Amino acid sequence: MTRTEKVIAFSAGVEAVTGLALVAAPVFVAHALLGADLPPVGPVVARCFGVALIALALAVWPDRDRITGAPALRAMLLYNASLPAYLIWLCLRWHLGGILLWPAVVLHAGVAVLLALPLLGVRDEA
Repeated sequence: MTRTEKVIAFSAGVEAVTGLALVAAPVFVAHALLGADLPPVGPVVARCFGVALIALALAVWPDRDRITGAPALRAMLLYNASLPAYLIWLCLRWHLGGILLWPAVVLHAGVAVLLALPLLGVRDEA
């Protein structure tokens, strides 16, 4: 497994766990991440987002029987680059932020950097 495949697998695992947590306890996750309560329809939307995260994780999970390459890399890079920007915007614009906000920003930004390395010409080693 190459470094990029390992990073994709790690990111997929994190998103699968987050998705499961959103499905099981959306109010807790929202409070831990954003430090705010959800509006009445919030748990419904959060659960839909949780299912989408689980689907994303399954779609990009490295598989020995197929070549994991550009589609998985693009999907996880887009997600991991966009999410920290959005979370920072939520914090700065709406003053939202719970105990997990900054760890989530750092985690996703770090994964985005690791996923961008092959696109920047850095050799992808096992």
